[in-house]
Amino acid sequence: MKMKRTFLFRAGAILLLLIIAGIMMVIGRGHTVYIDNKSLDYNGQTYSTPYKVVVFVDGEQVAKLRDKERGMATCIGQKFNMTLEITQEKGGSEETVNVALNLPHHMDGIAINLPAYLAGLPEDAYLSEFQIAVEETEEPSEEAPIDGAVDEFDLGDI
Repeated sequence: MKMKRTFLFRAGAILLLLIIAGIMMVIGRGHTVYIDNKSLDYNGQTYSTPYKVVVFVDGEQVAKLRDKERGMATCIGQKFNMTLEITQEKGGSEETVNVALNLPHHMDGIAINLPAYLAGLPEDAYLSEFQIAVEETEEPSEEAPIDGAVDEFDLGDI
C-alpha cells in the first residue's frame, strides 16, 4: 500500500513538472523580431516602402527605418505588439498604426516585411524566418614569390 502511494505521488509530481514546462515553453519563449522596410514583389505587383517608419515596442523606440533598412526587437511570449509612425513621403504627415501579431512557435528569428504587412497581404508574404546571408569568400591562391622578393622562409645563402 505504501509503495503504491509513493509511486502515485512521484508520478503526479513528474506530471505536474511536465505541465509547467509545457506552459513555460509557450509563454516564456523569447523571439528576436526583425522589422524590414524593404520593397517587395508579390504576385507580379511591387509594394514600395514608405519614406520613414519609426517603430515603438512597449513604448520604447527600437528603430527608425528608411528604405532598405532593418530594425530589431526582442519579444517574450507569442504575442508581439508594436506601434508604427509612418511618413509616406518626405515632409508628409505621420500616420500611427498599431500592430498586434501572433508569432509562430516554429521560427526562431522572425522577419516582418512592413510594406507587405501594411498592404494587407497574407501572413506568408510578410512573415518569414530570418536567414543570415552567407558570403562566399575566395580561397587564397598559391602564387610563387616574384623574382627578387624575399620569401618569409628564405634564409639566404648560409
